Amino acid sequence: MFKVFKKWWKYVTAKFNRSFDENADPAVQIEQAIAEAQTQHRRLTQQAANVIANQKTAQMRLNDKMSELEKLNATARQALIMAADATKAGNADKAAQYNTAAETIANQLIQVEKDVEGLKTMVLDATEAADSAKAAVQQNSRMMQQKLAEKSKLLSQLDQAKMQEEMNTAMTQLNETVGDDVPTFNEVQQKIEARYARAKAASELNESSVEARVLEVEQATANVEAQSRLSQLRAELGLDGDTAAAPAVGQAAPAAVEQPATAPSDQPQPG
Repeated sequence: MFKVFKKWWKYVTAKFNRSFDENADPAVQIEQAIAEAQTQHRRLTQQAANVIANQKTAQMRLNDKMSELEKLNATARQALIMAADATKAGNADKAAQYNTAAETIANQLIQVEKDVEGLKTMVLDATEAADSAKAAVQQNSRMMQQKLAEKSKLLSQLDQAKMQEEMNTAMTQLNETVGDDVPTFNEVQQKIEARYARAKAASELNESSVEARVLEVEQATANVEAQSRLSQLRAELGLDGDTAAAPAVGQAAPAAVEQPATAPSDQPQPG
């Protein structure tokens, strides 16, 4: 039963994480990632500071032991010199005391030398650890700078992606049915094109019909009669000049209309 519950819990957790990742705002996730990286950098810097502090402490202890070693060496030499001088002066008791003091100092000197060797090893190890910590902090700092530089780029790409998605959605809505009572853009376009085609076809049929030709002939005849009447009016008013002699383009000259009326009176009638 416990195994079944464990599997179910893992399944629910995975499903929830997937749903969360799909609905999460990438801009917020970028900020979270930057904040987490900054927190890790601070922890790494603190750890590096502790390692460097240990190296500094070991170096100071080594320096103190080195100073103590030098002091003991000088004291041991002085004790031996004073013991030799007491021996030359014939003072055996003082010579023995100085020699005993020199032996004690020598024992301390041996112990300090051992401490110095141990501290030297410790300082070397601490120095290597400090150098590694400094390198790690520098490398992580460069990575942080790169992430901060990529942040603006990612946010810009995110804005472009959102704009493209909105454009794709708008284009899709033009080609999809919005509702039962709203036609699509393509349907309206096809309807308008079909209506235009029918109107164009009807116009072409009207232009090629016999009635259209008859109307054109009647209009031309009316134009000729109108020009003839105007010519008569100009003659009566004595306005027969250049204006009356220039008929309109596509219209018959007035003289051509009046000539048949005067021709029969000048010719003899056939017997």
